Formats: sequence, structure tokens, C-alpha cells
Amino acid sequence: MTPTPSGPLSARLPDFPWDTIAGARERARSHPGGIVDLSVGTPVDPVPEVAIRALSDAASAWAGYPTVWGTPALRAAIRRYAESRWHSASLADENVLPVVGSKELVAHLPLQLGLGAGDVVVIPTTAYPTYEVGARIAGARVLATDDPAEAAAAKPALMWINSPANPHGAILSAERLTAWVDAARSAGAVLASDECYGEFAWDAEPVSVLNPEVNGGSLDGLIAAFSLSKRSNVAGYRAAFLIGCSGVLTELLGVRKHSGLMVPGPVQAAAAALLGDHDHVEAQRERYLARRRVLRPALEAARFRIDHSEGSLYLWATRDEDCRATVAWLADRGILAAPGDFYGEAGRRHVRIALTASDERIAAAAERLAPSVTA
Repeated sequence: MTPTPSGPLSARLPDFPWDTIAGARERARSHPGGIVDLSVGTPVDPVPEVAIRALSDAASAWAGYPTVWGTPALRAAIRRYAESRWHSASLADENVLPVVGSKELVAHLPLQLGLGAGDVVVIPTTAYPTYEVGARIAGARVLATDDPAEAAAAKPALMWINSPANPHGAILSAERLTAWVDAARSAGAVLASDECYGEFAWDAEPVSVLNPEVNGGSLDGLIAAFSLSKRSNVAGYRAAFLIGCSGVLTELLGVRKHSGLMVPGPVQAAAAALLGDHDHVEAQRERYLARRRVLRPALEAARFRIDHSEGSLYLWATRDEDCRATVAWLADRGILAAPGDFYGEAGRRHVRIALTASDERIAAAAERLAPSVTA
């Protein structure tokens, strides 16, 4: 392939972060009891029966291509979910858009919005790395800030916020969300609110930008991203969706039609069924809460401090040292964690420890941490 005049796209992108902990992974694997991998947020629990039935029932009904906009049944399920779970005002089909997993959306949103050189994308100071990757793919400039006023002053085209947040689990209050809405509107920016962990809150109640008390009764300039991956243990289905400003979503729909970005038909059927069932979400929430109740005190007894962590599927832990030293310390005990510098310089003294492991592996991690109390 002949590089473009500005160089290959890969040159704009950072190294893939998980490649940098290969040594720690091998170290953890050498533990006599095997590795306890708490470095990633991949669900390990069963796919809900409601999804399996819907997927199976739809399997023979999709000889043709699905639509990018999704089936009427899926759009209706998304609208009902937003209205009942997140207290949005009444929505039209133009306010929803299925996407092929939330990571695809995050990585390509700046490009699909037409951003490029000279545009600014705001991301949190400690953030999911793909926010920055998406800006770099589009050739836009990144500003990392947690201050709405500073963000607005930069006149960005796009602002990302995330609550409950990955990696640190902080939950933004309604007042703070309103400040971000006001800042984005004053700057003429699209505000993209990543709410994929919204079903998992422990110490505070999450609020959506879809709530009229936050957005003043208008979705203008606002989009919220949701995913079924964590909520419903179907990360392999690649099922996510956007809800928000009809003008923004209509623009994205047009671009995505040209790109052929279609959620497979049987997956759309499964997604509609999952959105209509909350019992499996509550059951999964209880699983994660039980694991949190085992792992958090074990870490604290081992002289870790847990910061934020009000929600999401992670514990944001520190020993007040460089995160790579902490990763090595844990790897010696057969535990693999994600170093905080994956998520920006502000995370350099923390590690992200996931609750997405089986009960047995979580118990093993707690047992391995216990002797370190006297170390």
C-alpha cells in the first residue's frame, strides 16, 4: 500500500495498550494457581436465555440485508428503554440509532461527524483510550479536561463525557451533567455522553443526559451511547445504540448507510428482546455486587486505597506508587490488572481492577491478597 502524503494512518495512533503488559501477563500465568485476569472488562457469565431464544427464532428470517436504522421492533424497544429507564421525554424513531458495538462508534464518531484537522475533540483527563483514538483517526486535536468551562473555551466540535466512568467509576451528578450540556451548547459542540455502564451503580445513582431535568427538555446537540455488552453479557453480539438529537443522528445514519454499518438481523431481534427484560440485568448486577464485596475489602486489607468507583465494573485502586510497579506486584501473586496510564497521565498511580471474572477467580484473587497484609 502506498502511504498518503501525510503518512499512514497507523502512525497517528498510539501503541495498542494491552500489548505493553504482555510480560506481566506471562508472570501472572506462571502462578501455581493460574492467572486471575482482572485486566479487561469482558463478561464471563451466561448469555441470558431471552437473548438465545430471540436469536434462534430470528436465525432463519434474515436471508436479506438488515437496515442500518434497525427494525421497527428494535427502534421501539430502544425508545421504551430510554423513556422507562432513563426518564427521557417521549422519543421518535429519528432519536435512535443502532450501532455495531459501542467501540466502533467511539472510534469512528469524529470521522462520521466530518471532523478533521483544525477541529478539537474534548475527552476526560482519565478516559477510555478509544476517545483519543477516534480523534486521531479523524486527524482532529485532543483536549483532555474535566472542566466544562475550559472545554467550551476551546471551541470544540465534539465533547465526550462518561458516567459511570471507565476506568475509575466516578458518577457525574445531575448538576455536573447540566454544566456539560450548557458548555457544549455554548460552544456549538456535539456532546456525546457514554452511558454504557449505567446499569451498574453502587454508591450513587447515575443520571442520563436524556433526562429533561438535565437537558432543559431538549436533546439538541446531545447523544447518549448505550451498550448491551456489559448490561446483558452479550459483548460478542456487538449490539449498542445511540439516543439523542435527531439532527445529529440523521447525519450519522446517512454516513453509516454508505459505510454498510449494519447490526446483523438476528442480533437486532435479540437486542429488542433484551431491552424488554430487566430481570436478567438485576441478576447480573447482583453477581457483580457480590464480587465487589469480596474483592474491595481484600484490596483494602492489602493496603490499597480505592478511589471513586461509585459505579461501573471496576475498582480504581492505588498503592501510591507508579502503576507499573503495582501491576508487577499483583502479577507476582498471579493477578493481572490494567495499569492506570492506559487511560491518561492522570491515572499513572492507579490500576484498574475488573469485576468481570468468575466467582472462583475473584475468590482466588482475594485469597492471594490476604498474605500481603503482613508483607
